[in-house]
Amino acid sequence: MSENLTLGDRLRVARRTRKLSAAQLAQKVAISPSYLQKLESGARKASPSLILALAKALHFGPEVLTGQPYYGEPEADDGVHAVIPELRRLLLCYDTPDELDISPRPLPVLASEVDQISALRRDARYVPMGPLLPAIITELTHVALDGRNGDRNKAFWHLARAYRAVNSLAHKMGHHDLSNTALERVRWAAKQSGDPLMQVTSGYLVAGAMLRQGAYSSARRKLLALRSELERLQPEHSFTDDALAVDGALLLKLAVLEARENYQDRASAYLREAEDVARMAGNRDSLAYETSFGPTNIRIHEVHSMIDMGDTEQALARLTEWAPASGGEWAPPAATVGERSSHHFIDVASAKLAVGNRSGAFDDLRRARKIAPNHTRFHPSVRETTVALLRMDTHPSNELSAFGSWVGITRN
Repeated sequence: MSENLTLGDRLRVARRTRKLSAAQLAQKVAISPSYLQKLESGARKASPSLILALAKALHFGPEVLTGQPYYGEPEADDGVHAVIPELRRLLLCYDTPDELDISPRPLPVLASEVDQISALRRDARYVPMGPLLPAIITELTHVALDGRNGDRNKAFWHLARAYRAVNSLAHKMGHHDLSNTALERVRWAAKQSGDPLMQVTSGYLVAGAMLRQGAYSSARRKLLALRSELERLQPEHSFTDDALAVDGALLLKLAVLEARENYQDRASAYLREAEDVARMAGNRDSLAYETSFGPTNIRIHEVHSMIDMGDTEQALARLTEWAPASGGEWAPPAATVGERSSHHFIDVASAKLAVGNRSGAFDDLRRARKIAPNHTRFHPSVRETTVALLRMDTHPSNELSAFGSWVGITRN
């Protein structure tokens, strides 16, 4: 079997680069040497929190272990990286945009296109979304910098949303430096928009990036400060529906953070508080400020948190408990945004693999692909789960082999 380097292969190279034995690295992250050896051989799959712990112990960024960004046939087929150089240039020249041959389109037209881009972002359709970004960012920047009064603020508001789409594209494709630059542009545009909730939302995105880099204490302080700011902004704690949605998103991010640090009680407390906030908002799934929040996303985060803490059996039991019919398994409703729903199935596939349910794991990978193929194809966990499935099966089915080829894994 030959394929691109796996996480285990990259872990072994990184460990040797730092001149650490398996026992020394295992001690740094509080696991056994035998478990580390199983990670390096591919016999075990690392959780996101363990990947971050290993990267931190090795003094590398997590992308060194995940191998992002990927450059292979799948990426070439979809042309997913093609727009990245142009986006880098645009974000560098954010306050000195390219000259336009003609006047920018009216703001309502530009706003409508940002709505389309945001919908593509939520459904993780990065390939069709990418080519739309350069033109809309350039035009919005001209309107924002040249506009007056309401138009200026509104243009910056929509520009913040467009930069958020750049952040999502860059993060999911593994261009983490561009993702971080996009976050700075989101913050800049949000501040210029004059909308306090947009500014809190931009801070929420920054905290998410801190979490992905393993900067847990900084992310915690950031999220708690944002919640305090939100309380200050809402008179007498009378939150609007939009503010409730943003607050709920902050709580879910805090739950994930505590799960990453293995603080089960804290994670559970934030999830329960999020349920209270959802009830105050009428128990409706909301997309206010594009912060997918509501009963569905709370359940997705609860399962994700359990899996992150290694409690895979309990996570899978919870899905059975929530099932609408006996013998079934809870799944996000069809109306759930693609990025959230596909991420759920990617997480559950990993959990099922951990308990030995290989067919169930592959079924969930296929469900994720059907919902959001771009997200699924380029997700590090999908590649690692697929590698494990192929290694465990002496004679994999044509369907599994074809799926492996689709995500960039080949087998001889």
